Amino acid sequence: MINKVEICGVNTSKLPVLSNEEKVELFARIKKGDKEARDKFINGNLRLVLSVIQKFSNRGEYADDLFQVGCIGLVKSVDNFDLSQNVKFSTYAVPMIIGEIRRYLRDNSSIRVSRSLRDTAYKALGAKERLTAKNENEPTIEEIAKELGMEKEDVVFALDAIQEPVSIYEPVYNDGTDAIFVMDQLSDEKNLDENWLEEISLKEAMKKLGDREKHIINLRFFKGRTQMEVAKELGISQAQVSRLEKSALGNMKKNM
Repeated sequence: MINKVEICGVNTSKLPVLSNEEKVELFARIKKGDKEARDKFINGNLRLVLSVIQKFSNRGEYADDLFQVGCIGLVKSVDNFDLSQNVKFSTYAVPMIIGEIRRYLRDNSSIRVSRSLRDTAYKALGAKERLTAKNENEPTIEEIAKELGMEKEDVVFALDAIQEPVSIYEPVYNDGTDAIFVMDQLSDEKNLDENWLEEISLKEAMKKLGDREKHIINLRFFKGRTQMEVAKELGISQAQVSRLEKSALGNMKKNM
């Protein structure tokens, strides 16, 4: 569903891409109250929303729903973005779009336990009360299972099922604005927002390199080639590759 061409009536294959100059010009007009410029700016950044919803493709949600929610985050980003902060719009907007989608998923999540499983759990709790009163101490799972004539694994599973789950969208702190959720405290080395923002920054920095420097960085760090292999492919010495690589990395650090 995420990879379909048309989402919410929008042909994603034909979405425009704005240049940095166009973004600056449009944003200046937006600050003056130009609604047409605002609409054009939002439309020119819808690809940001598409890239964000890829992160949530395994949640079983409809792409159309995620796209609409992500667009709300995009609009909020446009309305709150401050050019004077010297931050790229994409760097500012991505976390806000992610936050909007997280809130949607939190508010629409549901975990259901079957009736039969609940019945088993309640029977186990009843047996626990009876055995506690009879023996004057808390029974073990084995004793409860024996009382019910069931396997202990089934008793454990049933009792666990009725425990109030802690959702990863459960707020752990709220200062009256944006809340911090359980999922914000979980470590995910492969999918951290910080890693993703760094990737965006990296791509922006690479765009400012010359074609040869960009090609060398791509071969060295994205395709895993050695300096000797790069030198052979480009027809230059390994020493030249080393100098160009260091120069490119230095320029990228400055741009990031």
